[in-house]
Amino acid sequence: MRNKRSDELAVCGFNAVLALGTYHPEQIHRLFLREDRMKDFGAVCKKLAAMKKFYKICTDEELEKLCKSNKHQRVAAMIHAPKPLVPDDGLMNEWSHQGKLGVLLSSVGNDHNLGAIIRSAAFFHADYIILSGEDRDARLTTSAYRIAEGGIEHVTILGVNNPGAFVKWAARNLLVIGADHKAELILKNLPEIIAKERKRKQGMLLVVGNEETGIPANIREQCILVRIPGSSKMESLNVAQAATLFLHELSSSDAGHTNPGGGR
Repeated sequence: MRNKRSDELAVCGFNAVLALGTYHPEQIHRLFLREDRMKDFGAVCKKLAAMKKFYKICTDEELEKLCKSNKHQRVAAMIHAPKPLVPDDGLMNEWSHQGKLGVLLSSVGNDHNLGAIIRSAAFFHADYIILSGEDRDARLTTSAYRIAEGGIEHVTILGVNNPGAFVKWAARNLLVIGADHKAELILKNLPEIIAKERKRKQGMLLVVGNEETGIPANIREQCILVRIPGSSKMESLNVAQAATLFLHELSSSDAGHTNPGGGR
């Protein structure tokens, strides 16, 4: 839950807060936890104390008030609401030369799906997630952090206001794969596609779109479109499920780049 007056965001959930405290304790302003969580968060509390930052033992009721949810899992951290970085030519060259793998979300408006995609991206060694600045699109909220289960601490989160223009720019340097349930190419074609393009383009960008409308036409035309084959009983998968399958295939191609240090 975001406090608009202070521009703070509540991060809750055991794995989400533990990862935040382990990798980026400096981002925590205040930590609230139930007494029975102290054994798990003792090291984090020591780090906060050394930085002269506040932590407090509190009740479930206090945690629920902070998070506006009963899904806090007995711990919550208050941070500045994150502002995604804006990619530039330097980052683009880095992604290309180092063979990095990323995901762009186009018109994916559900924060739970965003959290699930970030979790999968971290698991499959993707380096970055690009969010659209359009009003209907998902944001880094309390729910997104909780669903990501700490994955946000291991990927770089970026934002673009015009995803169509960005993908056109990216396609000059990166292999851009679009998830499209009507495409002729299927997942098993990906190794062949990657092998063909790898001499020219080391880095890769996966684009996933809205579950109802798919990827917009101006972005589709910049992508190599690939679908997940399945039965005729269902037209498509949930966007987070689809992204997970694509990320597995792309990372298995050995084109993904591990980012052990994490970062945003």
